[in-house]
Amino acid sequence: MTLVNNCNLPEDLYYVVEKHVWARWDGELLTVGMTDVAQNLANAIVAVTSKAVGVTVKKGRNIATVESGKWVGAVPAPVSGEIVAVNDALATSPGLINSDPYGAGWVVRLRPSDWEADAADLVTGPEGVEAYRRFLDAEGISCG
Repeated sequence: MTLVNNCNLPEDLYYVVEKHVWARWDGELLTVGMTDVAQNLANAIVAVTSKAVGVTVKKGRNIATVESGKWVGAVPAPVSGEIVAVNDALATSPGLINSDPYGAGWVVRLRPSDWEADAADLVTGPEGVEAYRRFLDAEGISCG
């Protein structure tokens, strides 16, 4: 676990820093969710509505809408592809995003249409964490 401004930012994930979205690539599918930063900014998540399985989305387009007591916002697709799974547990337990954003709180799984091209815009590893640190510092954001 890597802590940046008291936010958990694992080095093994890919990030869309400005949108607070993470992605985990397993070589075939991409699991997507909201970062620890996002869930801290949103506070208690009260509802999650995802696009349906089988829907094809373009990179940057909405794959889910998340609502908290003080915020409603989109979760954008980090890459283009087809939604192959949605986290049905979020329908009844949206707080999983708060309690386990990188595990049980995942939002959708995508089959990327062009992983190699789209992944070039994502940051990962120590460099990704450092890019996130610069963004958080510039925006004055910390968690907890």
